[in-house]
Amino acid sequence: MPRAHIDTLINNTMVVTMNADRHVLADASVAINRDRIVDIGKTAELDSRYDARETIDGSRFVVTPGMVNTHVHLTGEPLTKGYAPENIDLDTLIFDWLCPMYGMYTEDEERLSAQLLATEMLKSGTTCFLEAGSIKYVDAVVDGLVEIGIRGRVGKWIWDLPPEPLPLRQSTVEAIANLEKTLADHRNAAGGRIQAWAMVLGHTTCSDELWTAAADAAKRWETGINFHMSHGPGDAAGFAEQYGERPLEHLDRLGVLGPNCVVAHAVHVTDAEIDLLARSGTSVAHAPTAALRCSVGVTQIGRVPELVKAGVNVSIGIDGCNASNYADMMRATYLVAGLYKDARRDPSMFPSEMAFEMATLGGARSIHAEHEIGSIEVGKKADLVLHDRLRPEWTPLLNVAAQLVWSADGRGVHTVFVDGRKVVDNYSLTTIDEVALYRRAQTAGEAIVARSGLPDLSTWKVI
Repeated sequence: MPRAHIDTLINNTMVVTMNADRHVLADASVAINRDRIVDIGKTAELDSRYDARETIDGSRFVVTPGMVNTHVHLTGEPLTKGYAPENIDLDTLIFDWLCPMYGMYTEDEERLSAQLLATEMLKSGTTCFLEAGSIKYVDAVVDGLVEIGIRGRVGKWIWDLPPEPLPLRQSTVEAIANLEKTLADHRNAAGGRIQAWAMVLGHTTCSDELWTAAADAAKRWETGINFHMSHGPGDAAGFAEQYGERPLEHLDRLGVLGPNCVVAHAVHVTDAEIDLLARSGTSVAHAPTAALRCSVGVTQIGRVPELVKAGVNVSIGIDGCNASNYADMMRATYLVAGLYKDARRDPSMFPSEMAFEMATLGGARSIHAEHEIGSIEVGKKADLVLHDRLRPEWTPLLNVAAQLVWSADGRGVHTVFVDGRKVVDNYSLTTIDEVALYRRAQTAGEAIVARSGLPDLSTWKVI
């Protein structure tokens, strides 16, 4: 029988499939043709079945699905990483520090910012993201993301209530027009690899008219809606004062919640709100590092165990670079596995297998792409991560789930495929000049903070 011609064959490796049976295959091969996985099985069988343009010796690797980061700010913060002080409350951080810095960015700086964070995500094993709805210059950002080669969902900065800063100010009419234009212009970039969502900033920054328009746009364009909500107690207090009800109760009454909706954070939620999320099919993006850095009470009052028990799909996000300061989903997954074990004094909380599912299939479900990504199965997109076993944190390898969550991190990611294309090889990005990117990012970051006029409050002064 003649051998079939394919693009790539990864042989003699360990494959963490994340399929329905959670099979882990040893001495296995993954066959890739164009953008799809076409076969998985024992190397002895596949090696005789295919003639590959490139055959990779996978004996030093563990192959996993790419992770899906369901809450990340691509712009506004990657070039000002860590500049905001740690010892301020959440509202001060957002409105006195982050919003002014976001307003400083030029179009070129937003493109550079998105490329910098996409590079960090890819190099640490994240192949797909859901942006937080905080981009000013969507055209430039999409162009930069297409060049990098990552998969993602993006949205423009949309709000209509806060009076500042001036560069981000929008009336309700302008906000709705911006939302519709973003969906029209970027619904299907790079063959669908980059897609626009109906995003709004959330918190207490949107009028009912804007909330309703965003939910309607998501339905008409057959896409998703996502927003920040209930990270700290301020959201609940604001909604209670204005509407006499909790935030998620109000949004449910407006018809915002639903299977196409992702709520970022949802830390300060009640039993009734959890029930609304579960009944409506709404997903939650949990950002553990941001919760810790912003001291929102996640270990004391966080309800992630209750959300999961109620049947809510909970995925993992990173947030921004002044709330998380990194884009390594493996580090965030480690926190998910550990925080509630200690907070509830229950070692059965969030075992490694569940935490890694949240980082892969959970994210895929959130963006309604579980039929395409999140697991290694025939017919799915070839979004794959090759973790290097020739490292101390991977040796010895006795329990791959525990190794992925408790031992390893993104620094061990050797090779990454997105859409069957090798975008990271031997620890380096293949699509752009990394060194030039880092040099430009340093220069741009220094310029942005200088223009912002915000003080340097770091206690270690550079002499």
